[in-house]
Amino acid sequence: METWGLLASIAISFAASLIFAYLLYWFDRYEKEPFLLLCGVFLWGAFVAAGGAFLINTFLGLSVYVVTGSEIATDLTSSALIAPLIEEILKGFAVLLVFIIFYHEFDSILDGIVYAGVTALGFAASENAFYIFAYGYLEEGWQGFHQLAFIRLILVGWQHPFYTAFFGIGLAVARLNRNTAVRLTAPVIGLIAAMTAHAIHNILASVFTNMSGMVFTTVLDWLGWFMMLVFILVVTRFERRDLEKYLFEEIKIGTLTNVQYQIAVSAYKVSSSRIRSLFQGTYRTTTRLYKDAAELALKKKQLERMGEERGNQEAVEELRRKVSSLSKTLLSAS
Repeated sequence: METWGLLASIAISFAASLIFAYLLYWFDRYEKEPFLLLCGVFLWGAFVAAGGAFLINTFLGLSVYVVTGSEIATDLTSSALIAPLIEEILKGFAVLLVFIIFYHEFDSILDGIVYAGVTALGFAASENAFYIFAYGYLEEGWQGFHQLAFIRLILVGWQHPFYTAFFGIGLAVARLNRNTAVRLTAPVIGLIAAMTAHAIHNILASVFTNMSGMVFTTVLDWLGWFMMLVFILVVTRFERRDLEKYLFEEIKIGTLTNVQYQIAVSAYKVSSSRIRSLFQGTYRTTTRLYKDAAELALKKKQLERMGEERGNQEAVEELRRKVSSLSKTLLSAS
């Protein structure tokens, strides 16, 4: 029976995290991040970050107990200090690796949120599976399984992506700024914000343990997530304006037709175009065209703001050639 409980805990936790990860991927409407890279950061969160955090948190927690001899002091230190510090560093390291190694894929604020959020959802998948099985199923059977699954996946399902998103935003701000002070401090501020939000949640969850307290902390959590959602929508709106601005020139020089431009700057029209292309046998070309067009706009913005940095001009010219070729391919197929 325990095997079934374990398998069910793993299945429901990973299924929920993958659904949430798809929602984040969906919000990245224009310039989708590479699927394999997103899979990589998810797996990092699920195994490297979650496994490392479990070992380090356990070791440091036992060390605190040995020194203090107090379970209360150990629980408070672990939840308020050790867990936020260790977990946000381990999750953030995957985002940092993308920032360093795949620098050309880190094009916007939304990219930072997506990479951070997907990494954190991988972490949450493993952590939730452990909690649901160990503290739900093993203690109270299937009733405990259902109760803890509801709490971990529904009530606080977005907690880890919310925390780590601050570090992703910090890295993105550094990526898009020429000021050295900003480039050095923004990631640090983002990491501190992630740790602080994580610590506040853990402290409140430890202090308010009755039903009314749980309602209070849940409302506070959802308020924070709602504010992050609003921020994402605002960032998406600014991203659309960037596409409108930087792709308009491409009509004049023949990279895109006017019709293709109108589609490229509208997430709704891009989605509709992809659906139609399924029945026209041009899905791959259509998808690549509008993804590359969005990336062209963002690279042109980076060239304008950052100058010739790591081959920005060459990247713009290469993307322009790709978009022009894809545009002509679609026109000849229609």
